[in-house]
Amino acid sequence: MDASEGSGVMGQPPEMCTSNPYMSDFVSDWSPIHDASLHGRLLALNKLINQGYSVNQMTADRMSPLHEACLGGHPACVSLLLKHGAQVNTLDIDWKTPIFNACISGNVDCVNLLLQNGASPHPACEVASPIHEACKRGHTACVETLSSAGVSVQQYIKHLGSPLYVACENQRVDTAKKLLEFGANANVGKDLESPLHAAARTGNSDLVKLLIDYDGSAQCRNAEGKRPADLVPPHCDLKQVFLKQEGPVSLMQTCRLCIRNCFEEKQHYKICHLQLPDTLKHFLLYR
Repeated sequence: MDASEGSGVMGQPPEMCTSNPYMSDFVSDWSPIHDASLHGRLLALNKLINQGYSVNQMTADRMSPLHEACLGGHPACVSLLLKHGAQVNTLDIDWKTPIFNACISGNVDCVNLLLQNGASPHPACEVASPIHEACKRGHTACVETLSSAGVSVQQYIKHLGSPLYVACENQRVDTAKKLLEFGANANVGKDLESPLHAAARTGNSDLVKLLIDYDGSAQCRNAEGKRPADLVPPHCDLKQVFLKQEGPVSLMQTCRLCIRNCFEEKQHYKICHLQLPDTLKHFLLYR
């Protein structure tokens, strides 16, 4: 028998049960329905709902079963909870919504289910931004879905910076590439710190080359007056990459950037419809 099916089945929910491994503190009112949601126990969850457990039951930290199902990345449980009336935009004590938790787990099916049921893709508070969390963890599919739902890839949060900056800080190359393809500005980071500063500090050559290709400036200076090249770790061959940027930008690159700048955010796909040779279209789209 499923452990969660045997807990408090015939009576009231027990006062204490297994601690949520995603939470630092033990919460005494974390119930069987939270446990089943977090661990993806669909049959147990369905049984608990039929026994009268509320799908909107809150813990002391205002975590709902839907928060837990999204945190665990279980779309079947998310679907069941939504079917029975789970509230999609509930905030926990840290201002996190279920869709924020879905971006932690990186399950794009959970994100889509929430959006289809009226969830807001935007943060309720700058403390918990779904697109920044997805970028931090490299969940590119979640970033694409949030962008399609209306979240700007340029969304700036004071203590985090831009989504691109967060992706570069955490060396998420694929996510950074997708943001740039969607029109993210390669020079908007956090305060005076650019994405290229963050990439140089990590020593990630793929990330540095990607940003430079998308017009990331190697000459910009941060609050300490340092250029990205000044932040490269010792004995890293990235210094040679930055040395090549000392000269003028090639005419080909200048033309590519000028043409791309004619398109608004998330509109670069229209390049495919231009009356141009396929080779040139691929060049403009970085393919």
